Amino acid sequence: MTRTPAVLGIDAGTTSVKSVVLSLDGEVLGASRSTVRIRRPLPDRAEQDMDEVWSAVAATISAACDEAGDVELIGAAVTGQGDGAWLVDEDGRPVGPALLWLDGRAAPRVAAWGRDGRGALVREVTGSALFPGALPVLLEELEEDDPGLVRSAATHLNCKDWIRFRLTGRRATDPSEASRTYLDVAQGTYSHRLLTGLGHERFERLLPPLLPPGTVAGHVTADAARETGLPVGLPVATGMVDTPAGGVGLGVVDPGQVYAILGTTAFVGAVQEGPRAPADLPVITVSLGESDHVVECLAPMNGTPNLDWARQVTGLDALEWEEVARIVRAEPAGAGGVLYLPYAGVSGERAPFVDTDASAAWLNLSVSTTPGQLLRAVYEGIALSLRECMDLLGVDGGATVRLCGGGAQSSLVCEIVADVTGRPVERSTFAELGVRGVAALVLVATGRATDLRAATERLGTDTHRFEPDPRLRALHDAQATVFTAVRDANRHHWASLRDLRKASHQTAQEATRRARPAHTVVARPPSGTSRTTTHHDKELP
Repeated sequence: MTRTPAVLGIDAGTTSVKSVVLSLDGEVLGASRSTVRIRRPLPDRAEQDMDEVWSAVAATISAACDEAGDVELIGAAVTGQGDGAWLVDEDGRPVGPALLWLDGRAAPRVAAWGRDGRGALVREVTGSALFPGALPVLLEELEEDDPGLVRSAATHLNCKDWIRFRLTGRRATDPSEASRTYLDVAQGTYSHRLLTGLGHERFERLLPPLLPPGTVAGHVTADAARETGLPVGLPVATGMVDTPAGGVGLGVVDPGQVYAILGTTAFVGAVQEGPRAPADLPVITVSLGESDHVVECLAPMNGTPNLDWARQVTGLDALEWEEVARIVRAEPAGAGGVLYLPYAGVSGERAPFVDTDASAAWLNLSVSTTPGQLLRAVYEGIALSLRECMDLLGVDGGATVRLCGGGAQSSLVCEIVADVTGRPVERSTFAELGVRGVAALVLVATGRATDLRAATERLGTDTHRFEPDPRLRALHDAQATVFTAVRDANRHHWASLRDLRKASHQTAQEATRRARPAHTVVARPPSGTSRTTTHHDKELP
């Protein structure tokens, strides 16, 4: 009996790892998921135990393969969270916990580099704005905090590289990961100019060899086979970081194509023939490792939490989302003129501008404004932010936007994004797009597909299309102009508004302390005397 050919895709996210076995036409044959812990030894730190991550991966590989049954695996590949610092020694053992992309300990160093010009050099060479979770600032931070740890390190391996190393024993990375370290994205090689300009020549020894994402990087070792149940010698493709891997899973592989994610945060990525974004735009530029193609990305903080919050404050949180959608649909496009600035994140905004004081607001309200208009304005405000990102990235006005994420499961969201951006939207219903993306890389690496486009077509791109309503074009064009104008007019007030928020919270805390009732305690007096003691929040001795 002929066994079904299949590929194994692994996606190691920040809080969970997934292993999925796919047939060569994209059918899920087996899947397993496991959570991984984020450790926070201090409030500004975010770390993971590298061995714990590997153990979770090994367990999910075994479970997914067991569910898939008697298949013939032709190869495997890994994607995962990017950035951070994952350091191993000469023996391949972690020298300490992995520092994650959301670690904030290097924030003061990022600010200092912004003042002395090193941040601008990073942006110029890598095409990406510097942030605290980037490897260069983390290496300096680690070296200052624990010089011995950095001296004992031999190689930096990003999350997916660490997992592939455990599978194959080979140290390597790909251009998409290296784009956020010391890669010259225009040349596709590590930049000696950047290493020298940062004074980081001593760290060059930590950088692993670069391999194209769609090549065989190694084969499963006997040790890895014992831990996972995979066959010894199974080819493992190099893979890529999760952001472009998800785009590949959506079928976005050619210049001019664009995709967006609407989840807890938002994301817009456009495939370009080389970096093209203005230097003052806080983009993330990721090399795809194929010719000079890159993905230029903007990642706003404003995602679906805006919708959750708006449903709550309008008193509709008891309603199911289908009922909320009916209320919103009952309001005409433009929300009665109400605009919503979707900057509700407590840490401000990071794209298409950076401002830690950014705050949300409804504008143009009157006594006739309805709850439905307030809600529709929130949907449209999120879409206006996505539109601004697309426009700044130079995305063609007629380009189709592949949309995924939790928010994309709402047809109303897809319709409003299409109408507001003026671009057709195609929603994917496939849950594990990163896995499908690296599965496509396996097909290329093993010769089952000639290129990524052919591989993604073979695996399928199950989408539902939403066309923009041409009758709303003029309205939303005018809306977008006013949106950016009033937002920019308010920006210089954000810091003082944030100060008012802090002052109000402090006043409320002080009032709570003053209003707290006194506790009267009758202490046992010495013989023949009596005493009543009144105190506030004091423990008895």
